[in-house]
Amino acid sequence: MGNYYGYNRVSTKEQHLDRGRKNIEEFCGARSIPLVKIFEDKQTGRNYDRPRYVVLKEDVVMSGDTIIVPEYDRLGRADETKLELEYFKSRNVRVIFLDIPTTQNDLSAMTDEVSASVLACINDMLISFYDLLARTEIKRKKKRQREGIDAKKQRGEWEDYGRPRIMAAADFEKHYKRVVGGEIGSLALMRELGLNRDTFFRYVREYKKLNNV
Repeated sequence: MGNYYGYNRVSTKEQHLDRGRKNIEEFCGARSIPLVKIFEDKQTGRNYDRPRYVVLKEDVVMSGDTIIVPEYDRLGRADETKLELEYFKSRNVRVIFLDIPTTQNDLSAMTDEVSASVLACINDMLISFYDLLARTEIKRKKKRQREGIDAKKQRGEWEDYGRPRIMAAADFEKHYKRVVGGEIGSLALMRELGLNRDTFFRYVREYKKLNNV
């Protein structure tokens, strides 16, 4: 009987690992599984070159061991997860995803070869299904981001792609009316607002366009 390890990941430092860790510990506790250790990363799933994952994959797990992951997408991005699973399978390392129930069955322990083959087929289908869901969610997220950026640009709330405005158009207009009214010069207002030359005069052009000046 091999050793059991957990792997848990979140994408950013602001996110918490507690939920995934708790899920792994509760799963093992309910089944009296002797969990050796949980390896955790706070890093994007875009690639698999993560410190703790690399240690687990290359230095720790051996043939006959099991890795328990709280959710399918916690292992990493969908486009390479299948390759990682093939890697572990070729080394006789079992991977359990707590959100894919069929992975919790140890196929190697089944004496009925037909049942084991059917379950393995179902397992592969479910993993493919979760892979599709993960890919679809990534596409939806990118689409929502693009739509959000386009909406901000239309409202004049976005400087360039990926960079929020320093000052809302309405706020700049309020201040720039002092220049129009002769209360203050452009350069003085630019220094007062803490804007660089390019940004300031971009806002000026925007103001004139909106007000047909």
